Amino acid sequence: MSSTSAPFGLRPAFHPSGLDRAQALANGIVSGYASAILKGQPVQYGTTANSGTIGTILPATTSGAIAGAFAGVEWTDTTGRRRVSNYWPASTAYLAGSCVAYFYNDNNIVYEIQADGPMAQTTIGNEFPFSNITAGSTTTGLSQCTLNASGAVGNGVQGQLRVVDLSQNVDNAWGDAFTVVRVVVSQSQFFGAFTAVA
Repeated sequence: MSSTSAPFGLRPAFHPSGLDRAQALANGIVSGYASAILKGQPVQYGTTANSGTIGTILPATTSGAIAGAFAGVEWTDTTGRRRVSNYWPASTAYLAGSCVAYFYNDNNIVYEIQADGPMAQTTIGNEFPFSNITAGSTTTGLSQCTLNASGAVGNGVQGQLRVVDLSQNVDNAWGDAFTVVRVVVSQSQFFGAFTAVA
């Protein structure tokens, strides 16, 4: 698999406690929000008051802190029908108070993600940003974001993810063309302001 580019976004691999539960955030996406949010896509809390996104989640960008990985959503549409989806369909309107967004936000979760290039064992402990962060399919509802293999951050700068291990698949090895690695969130919006690594 890691010799072929087949990204799947951020996928929880494990939590040290054995529990990697998603948070259920009531009214977690603004009704009519114009961008799709895919399963496995990095998300962040909205911070702009004039856009009405404070207290909700939206897609993260390739720089800055993130809250976690999107896991799915349910809502009641304007006809009164309950909907459940592994992704948020862009521009969907719902009945007030009916939306519940699910996302993984525990900073101790170890995720797997495919890099957009080869990764060596010497990258363990290094921090990287995302790449292809909005890529994915609204047919499957799955993210195709990747780790930016050539984007290791320099001294004194904090990346979004820290590499902690190699994914333990039999067809995955260090140096493969599209290595699948295990990571933790190193720049977490959920736990407040971050301190740059020296």
